Amino acid sequence: MMELIWDCALDAALDSIKILPFLFLTYLVMEYVEHKMGEHSKDVIRRSGKFGPLFGALCGAFPQCGFSAAASNLYAGRIITMGTLLAIYLSTSDEMLPILISEQAPISAMAKILGIKIVMGMAAGFLVDLIWARHQKIRAYAGKPHADEEFHIDQICENENCQCSDGILKSAIKHTLHIFLFLLLISFLFNICIEMIGEESISNFILNKPVVGVLLSGIIGLIPNCAASVIITSLYLEGMMSFGAMMSGLLVGAGVGLIVLCRVNEDVKDNLKVIGLLYLCGVMGGVLLELCQVTVRW
Repeated sequence: MMELIWDCALDAALDSIKILPFLFLTYLVMEYVEHKMGEHSKDVIRRSGKFGPLFGALCGAFPQCGFSAAASNLYAGRIITMGTLLAIYLSTSDEMLPILISEQAPISAMAKILGIKIVMGMAAGFLVDLIWARHQKIRAYAGKPHADEEFHIDQICENENCQCSDGILKSAIKHTLHIFLFLLLISFLFNICIEMIGEESISNFILNKPVVGVLLSGIIGLIPNCAASVIITSLYLEGMMSFGAMMSGLLVGAGVGLIVLCRVNEDVKDNLKVIGLLYLCGVMGGVLLELCQVTVRW
């Protein structure tokens, strides 16, 4: 048994170390862009009006730490609509993009995945706004929200080991190490499961039950942490999850956005409605992709 554990740990370490340089370079670039364009992106969302879902889905596709949290703040202050909030949540890629880049996935494959998330985010956002248009009271934006409406990502990042207020280099290193250690743990657990249960048995449980796989992936996506996107993307890369199931979880995954929403928005029923719609949209998107047999291979 100890030999099995050691072999699994060694394989996980070697696999994780191989992608470490790619992770660091990816986060370094992302941190630079986030520090330079973060506030500009938020202003675009604030001023977007009825075109909120369009700009929200586009801006949300870039995996900025705290962008979904910023959207939760704006929604709690009724500066953006529920549709815009859902568009941002659905298009948020969280840790998916760094992992795909580190695995040297083709640009065309990553563009297709992001494109699907953006389109589905827009569609769901506009549909939700159309249905709830009469019930939403949105404040006109005239500068930044009042202080009592603003909740900063730094207040929860300490618990998420994020610390986004650090400099670009320091923040990139912390993000890289955090995800590297998590990938190491996930890879180790995967190896143990594969050895003890069997890769075929695990794959059959999800791949041969398309609807069940999509539903389970959507539940994983509700985890308000980078763990969700790491687990889902890793399962897909290991061939244990279909493309539709992966997209279901990645569509539902909104990072820390749901934590912030529940903390800053006092309307519990409204929060549950947002979470329910997010899960429903993600699952329906995954089922649709399964039925249309859409996939990405490389």
